[in-house]
Amino acid sequence: MLDTETKRRIDTARNILVGKIPDPKSQVEQITIALIYKFMDDMDAESEEFGGERKFFAGEFGRYGWAKLMRSGLGGHETLNLYAEAITRMPENPGIPLLFRDIFKNAYLPYRDPETLRAFLKIIDEFTYDHSERLGDAFEYLLSVLGSQGDAGQFRTPRHIIDFMVEIVDPKKTETVLDPACGTAGFLISSYKHILNSNKDEKGNSTLTPDEKGRLAQNFRGYDISPDMVRLSLVNMYLHGFVDPHISEYDTLTSLDHWNDYADVILANPPFMSPQGGIKPHNRFSVQSKRSEVLFVDYMAEHLTANGRAGIIVPEGIIFQSGTAYKQLRKMLVENYLVAVISLPAGVFNPYSGVKTSILILDRDLAKKSDTIGFFKVENDGFGLGAQRREIDRNDLPQVQSELGEYLHYMKKRNIEEFNPEFGLIVKKEKISLNEFNLNKDGYLKSEKRSSVYPFAELGDLVEIFDSKRKPITKHERKPGIYPYYGATGILDFVEGYLFDEALVLVGEDGAKWGAGEQTAFAVQGKIWVNNHAHVLKPKRDMILDRYLIEILNDTDLTPYITGVTVHKLNREKLRNIKIPLPPLDVQQEIVAEIEGYQKIIDGARAVIDNYRPHIPIHPDWPLVELGEVFIKSDQTILPELIKTQVNYIGLENISQGTGELLGNIISQEPKEIKSLKNLFEIGDILYGKLRPNLNKVWFSDREGICSTDIFVIKPKTELVNPSFYANYFRSESFNSRVLMQIKGAQLPRVGWSTFSNILIPLPSFEIQQTIVAEIEAEQALVNANRELITRFEKKIQATLARVWGEE
Repeated sequence: MLDTETKRRIDTARNILVGKIPDPKSQVEQITIALIYKFMDDMDAESEEFGGERKFFAGEFGRYGWAKLMRSGLGGHETLNLYAEAITRMPENPGIPLLFRDIFKNAYLPYRDPETLRAFLKIIDEFTYDHSERLGDAFEYLLSVLGSQGDAGQFRTPRHIIDFMVEIVDPKKTETVLDPACGTAGFLISSYKHILNSNKDEKGNSTLTPDEKGRLAQNFRGYDISPDMVRLSLVNMYLHGFVDPHISEYDTLTSLDHWNDYADVILANPPFMSPQGGIKPHNRFSVQSKRSEVLFVDYMAEHLTANGRAGIIVPEGIIFQSGTAYKQLRKMLVENYLVAVISLPAGVFNPYSGVKTSILILDRDLAKKSDTIGFFKVENDGFGLGAQRREIDRNDLPQVQSELGEYLHYMKKRNIEEFNPEFGLIVKKEKISLNEFNLNKDGYLKSEKRSSVYPFAELGDLVEIFDSKRKPITKHERKPGIYPYYGATGILDFVEGYLFDEALVLVGEDGAKWGAGEQTAFAVQGKIWVNNHAHVLKPKRDMILDRYLIEILNDTDLTPYITGVTVHKLNREKLRNIKIPLPPLDVQQEIVAEIEGYQKIIDGARAVIDNYRPHIPIHPDWPLVELGEVFIKSDQTILPELIKTQVNYIGLENISQGTGELLGNIISQEPKEIKSLKNLFEIGDILYGKLRPNLNKVWFSDREGICSTDIFVIKPKTELVNPSFYANYFRSESFNSRVLMQIKGAQLPRVGWSTFSNILIPLPSFEIQQTIVAEIEAEQALVNANRELITRFEKKIQATLARVWGEE
């Protein structure tokens, strides 16, 4: 079990390395290599203690033993050269197993600072391991670092999602299990544990024979294109009892070496990203594509044995995109492999990606016998879907797992008609084929469940479409004026002249979002100009109210109507075909009145949120000091192209002016695309925008990362200051005015540190700072209560609209 001392040592080791190795995965690799190095030496020491001989560090490799590496009198550069040489030569060591040689394959020391290495090895020296399980506890914590950070777009799958998928697919003791994009081998290890737990008697004793246990370990295989991930997988498998794990460095999509290898069970979360220009695969795939997500799913389906099963995490493109390759893949899956689709909520992969994903459940045997596919929807997975992913009491996974298991049971009995899931819907394959094999769950949920309260009408019968009157104006051709210039998402500019002068409804044609709950449709009025990216609708008001039309369209998932691969588009023909429920006008008026009442409360709560700013009253008795007396500017920088993995990147555009809230997705999937030198920051730093228009863009850091050099990274240099207090103070108008006064005369575009550090700031006692921070946090709790109010009344609006569809 992981103890606090082990956790402290690993945290300390990471903090030592972060100045030289900023990305978490590389830190984990270096700590892993050092821990294995120390572990091997500890095993040698234990062997000698019991009268045996050293085997890991023997012969010519004896000079690399840990004691010799750490001996007093060895100079810093000598230690560095000895350690660097040792880890580089370790694959040549005849005294270590092949597994360990693979772990050290391509290992190297990525920095040449003796003092950093000395401090790092000193921490590693505090670890003493007499059993691999103790090393396993440390390694488990190391992997949790990756789980919270993510890397290179290959997001670590949360363990509870892995276990959920494994329980559904249910691998057996005689079956082969493959993960062709294995990362740290989480799916393989979870499958192994599942099989062990499934083969116990009533007393909890294993029912597996020694021969079965021996064969079981040979049934697990993993591939990964990254040698770093292969190394981590090998260590993880070894620490979970695999003496000879079968993990290969292998490009699943372009190599043919393992093309003829099949598996009974495949579980994976393959990478979603494709390199610029696409993948260049061989010609053995059934579906020809350059997209990695298409090729991975094709590979896994085609490499199942006759009765094989799979669980695959996929991005939304696989579910509904209309490109030829996507449709071909879905057709192949629906006809031969697919039995269920599980929609996961956006945010499962937070804090490093808000990407929306689903899980495909494949079963070759059942798919051929069944004419239906089950669609299930997970709205809560036991954790909040924000950046922090805190544990909550709402968890749909157990119920969905139970219902899906029941569905598979009914499929085997061939009496699906008896099954009516609460969290899902069973759809005929014939119906799916008529909808371009679209696997979007909402399209089928709504078309099946929302059909009985009011008659349906096609949008083309309810509105006039004035698209022919639209006209785009390029930016350099626009003449400034007073009339709003609209695009797919709202006002883009103000121009001279107008095209329309009446109340209309605009619906995004391209460049918009069309999922349920998105603001795809919106009202406009008066003299306006509309470009060619928004459809222009005039409701036939003797049939439908403007506000009702907007609300019902925004409540409808329009993605099944979207066309295009590179540029997604809701074309006019598809727009006309959209079907919506049409209550009588008096009922529409009641619905609109109810929604508008809720909306007023939402608007009021939002006004509180938008207008709240923490205020720090400055007492005249507080002493004043120069900012530079109590804060320093960090000068740690890095070239992003040197970062191998995903990183938190913050630009000025990511910090909200005056509030300090983060905006947008601050996770960069491709650090190499970030140009020029960047600043490094740590937890507890204050990030301060130094450009003239951005002086009150201030963020108190709760994570590590890199940021624009137009941002000061400020650190306290005394215990007299509370960084949270000063982050709030630096956002204040009074401080902003002081900064502007310093640079106004010179008309400088940005404030320099020498000027900034000379600004006088109040220095109340630390206790007063803490008291004020507590007051601000209490105020922010009230503001957050308004956020909860917004959530509650948005749900009331959703409930009102649900009644239209008959979903009381």
